[in-house]
Amino acid sequence: MIVRRRAVPAVLAAAGLLLVAGCSSGGGDEDLPTPSWAGGTSAAGSSASAGASRSPAPAKGSVKVVRTVAEGLKSPWGLAPLPDGSGLLVSDRDDGTISKVDEKTGKKTELGTVSGVSAAGEGGLLGIALSPGFASDHMIYAYFTSASDNRVVRMLWDEGKPAGEQLGAPDTIFKGIPKGFIHNGGRIAFGPDGMLYAGTGESGQRGLAQDKDSLGGKILRLTPEGEPAPGNPFPGSPVYTYGHRNVQGLAWDDHQRLFASEFGQDTWDELNAIKPGGDYGWPNAEGRSSDAKYVNPIAQWHTDDASPSGIAYVDGVIWMAGLKGQRLWRIPLKGTVAGAEPQAFLKGEYGRLRTVVAAGGDKVWLVTSNTDGRGKPKPGDDRILELQVR
Repeated sequence: MIVRRRAVPAVLAAAGLLLVAGCSSGGGDEDLPTPSWAGGTSAAGSSASAGASRSPAPAKGSVKVVRTVAEGLKSPWGLAPLPDGSGLLVSDRDDGTISKVDEKTGKKTELGTVSGVSAAGEGGLLGIALSPGFASDHMIYAYFTSASDNRVVRMLWDEGKPAGEQLGAPDTIFKGIPKGFIHNGGRIAFGPDGMLYAGTGESGQRGLAQDKDSLGGKILRLTPEGEPAPGNPFPGSPVYTYGHRNVQGLAWDDHQRLFASEFGQDTWDELNAIKPGGDYGWPNAEGRSSDAKYVNPIAQWHTDDASPSGIAYVDGVIWMAGLKGQRLWRIPLKGTVAGAEPQAFLKGEYGRLRTVVAAGGDKVWLVTSNTDGRGKPKPGDDRILELQVR
């Protein structure tokens, strides 16, 4: 078992929303190149040049609620579709459990409880992800808040055991991420490079975001064993980007470029195109800044309109779930800038929206979050929805 214990090396007001596109100031508005590790191949295996010929997504789109997949969930947070289409794994933030939801019937089967979870405030069992070799190793990764920190573990799933007893003991691969009552980050995802990315929060301690020796307020890039990934911008460090307040959304386009959503404080929430080694400004900047040393967001929203968590990429569009905003945002892309003004859907129809995951083709899975202590639950909350998006 590999556990990261040492410190990270020291090298280390208009109303509504604002669209950010095509400007040169702020160090982050240009169309970012494909990452050096990508090798010129997209996540789907097609050439990068093929992606370059894609026409920008239409300025306007649509959302259709196809069906309710499951309801009656409690504090759902992370969602991981099984690769064979046999179900969806969902994490329960407060109870620390992982369950399987049958995509066709909505039947829920509890895999088990993740030991060591200490839920309080915004902390608990948060993001989950499947190993890149899941078909053979059956490993589930999870990001959770313990009694002392936030950490990443992996567990063997043995579906042959009785319900509630199918999760093996957590193997801690990375620890020491600052925890707090607020701002624990929590989204994890394997990138097209096979590395594990984790969005962290600054736990309410603003200064951690600018401290490259701290793991708080960062996007981390790790090997599946929890080591700093090869090619990271700061040698020997897991830090991929810094200057974040609370990152809870990660998604890649078909050029293998990473995007991330971030909670603002009182003024601006952000969608960012991620630039390895970039400083995203917090706490010195919230939203767009005139200081060229900070990477500017590609779009920003007042916090009442968004408070974003999960994001997904589908056919040239980023779909972003809003908690306080209680709506699903559509952000069409033109490379790594917003190609048109973001468009809102489902405003107030399903309450707080936590997680959105691509479901193949023109479909996404959407998870609501009305039982997280800040919503107003209705009978049947929370739920997983299947949407058709364009």
